[in-house]
Amino acid sequence: MLEAAGLTFEVDAPRVDEEAAKASLRAEGLKPRDQADALAELKALSVSRTRPDFVIGADQMLAVGGEVFDKPKDIEEARRHLVRLRGQTHELITAAVVAREGAIVWRHIDTPKLKMRAFSDAFLDDYMSRAGERVLRSVGAYQLEGLGAQLFEKVDGDYFSVLGLPLLPLLAFLREHGFARP
Repeated sequence: MLEAAGLTFEVDAPRVDEEAAKASLRAEGLKPRDQADALAELKALSVSRTRPDFVIGADQMLAVGGEVFDKPKDIEEARRHLVRLRGQTHELITAAVVAREGAIVWRHIDTPKLKMRAFSDAFLDDYMSRAGERVLRSVGAYQLEGLGAQLFEKVDGDYFSVLGLPLLPLLAFLREHGFARP
């Protein structure tokens, strides 16, 4: 998304054990919104301590009926996620944090709501067959920007946040600081 928006940047993977961090945050009883924010912050801070520029960290949580979903580990788990989400409205909590030299300088959390349609088992079989391993790349086992759009009845909220980054507020912040064109 950042590249498509015309930004130049480097990718530096954070040295964060996400699974351990999630387990700790959940053990503390943090709400999904606070978990996403804390993970985005942890990622941004991890990298920013070794770099002088702005570092963007982001994370996304899917919540439905008190349940929090992680990215599916395999195709069968992805199928179970989609069966659970079928006919339901879920929240896709998207958090972005910008850090600089080990300090947080900006944060934004967005929560689009998505209503999955009540599709048939035959449709699900076809979707899983056509989508293949791509279902393992996202927390909801879908990519709204592609074949996954067929799963939905309604989407309320920012499209970019659904894709994983609240791009427009982030670009506004970056423009204020001279890192994106005014």
